[in-house]
Amino acid sequence: MTTLPANLKVVTAAQMTALEQESERQGVSTDTLMENAGLAVAEYARRRLGRVAGTRAVILVGPGNNGADGLVAACHLRIWGAEVTACLLTRRPDVDLKLVAAREYGVAILDLFQDGDMGRYESILSRCELVIDAILGTGRSRPLEGLVREALVCVSSLKEGNRVPLMLALDLPTGLDADTGAVDDATPVMDATIALGFPKAGLLAFPGAERVGELETLGIGLPDGVGQDEITLELLTPEWVGSRLPPRPLDSHKGTYGHLLVVAGSRNYVGAACLAARAAHRSGAGLVTLATPRSVYPLAASHLTETIHLPLPEDGDGRVHPDAANAISEIMPRFDAMAVGSGLGQSENVCRFVESLLLTGRKPDPPVLVDADGLNSLSQCQDWWQRSPGPMALTPHPGEMATLTGLTTAEVQRDRVNTAREWAARWQTVVVLKGAFTAVAEPALSPARGDKGEGRVRLAPFANPGLASGGTGDVLTGVIGSLLAQGMDPFDAASCGVYLHGLAAELITRERGFTGLLASEVAEALPRAVRQLSPE
Repeated sequence: MTTLPANLKVVTAAQMTALEQESERQGVSTDTLMENAGLAVAEYARRRLGRVAGTRAVILVGPGNNGADGLVAACHLRIWGAEVTACLLTRRPDVDLKLVAAREYGVAILDLFQDGDMGRYESILSRCELVIDAILGTGRSRPLEGLVREALVCVSSLKEGNRVPLMLALDLPTGLDADTGAVDDATPVMDATIALGFPKAGLLAFPGAERVGELETLGIGLPDGVGQDEITLELLTPEWVGSRLPPRPLDSHKGTYGHLLVVAGSRNYVGAACLAARAAHRSGAGLVTLATPRSVYPLAASHLTETIHLPLPEDGDGRVHPDAANAISEIMPRFDAMAVGSGLGQSENVCRFVESLLLTGRKPDPPVLVDADGLNSLSQCQDWWQRSPGPMALTPHPGEMATLTGLTTAEVQRDRVNTAREWAARWQTVVVLKGAFTAVAEPALSPARGDKGEGRVRLAPFANPGLASGGTGDVLTGVIGSLLAQGMDPFDAASCGVYLHGLAAELITRERGFTGLLASEVAEALPRAVRQLSPE
């Protein structure tokens, strides 16, 4: 039987400890995991450097298993010909077999905890080509004090010199909280962080994520599937997304890929409607109908030659009139999905239209994506989540999420994962909380119904400032709406849409940098993103 690709689990410190304990019960010892971890880190360093023999490496060693992993890595680097110095920054256990082995393999030991020779430490650092931070792992993070803090400040100062070594963090940059992403101001900015076994939640949360560098996850030999069913936070992977995208059979036709209705636009926001519709085409929808206010129609039609157009009644300000909901409801069965909100504008009329369309006149099908001004209108509809007759997905940015929930934007951002999870359960709808590491939460569990446990949340692996520009959210609306129309369930459609959108932006910013990325360019890059995930 073929095993489908899976997303990568993301764990808290307590969950990682439980996994290691379960591993021990299943016959894979902690010592074996440490040996595997140290080797994996050393091999990663060798790949990044391109060579090892003759390389000067400094391993910063702390008190526990993280330090032991670093000593194992030091041994392998020494075996491969590197000149390795292990700097002990805290007291090590009285019986320390990893330290004994390091000495036997010829690793130089600088015990700063005992002699405090910072002059020698700074001299060694100034000549090294590789620094591995193996001081504190998931057991302790911040605040940093004394010798550890002083040593890390010296590491950060290397970035200001002419000779900048490769800086790697083993599992976590020291000073970064494994669960929350809170970080000490002395934590250096790493070139890469090697997450052992599974990435820790704090590596994908700000402000700590700014110190992580490239995030690489390496296996350490945990038994297959050990304890993972209870872990509900995942990192989206290209393998999983590629395996879920709708197939494109040779005998297909436009009806194979669904018909999406995009309800969007107003006199002041014509571009939002065009971007959503264009992105829907570019991400594979067979047919796209754009419903816009009557005065917007000729402008949109001049830019969208492949789109079917549905002019709607409008008010005196060029926004959709509430009566338009009746016209759409009559033809709703023609469509496989609907995306509502981009550029509708905000007014009492728009609010009445959205309420009538989504909560009063709507039948259970098709599934609906609500974004932007659709969300702002929903927030004014009392108990809207209890009145929605069918499947729905919401795509708020943090400000819109604050409006919907009554929280402040800062409160939303403080714990993005649990905010998305909690409100997806309350509203019984998929919630896409946009931003760096966009969180997609499923509505599987409802505290109001007495359900216990947690619904799943999937994180996008992208934190791209290039997407911080007008219109990129409208493109995401089109992508997710397109996947809904192609038959994907809302949770998978939102997850895959978020990944495709992020990857399309990455393809552009890798070539040109973050400044000046246009939403229309993201839409045009979507076929490249799909191609990269399913090259056959």
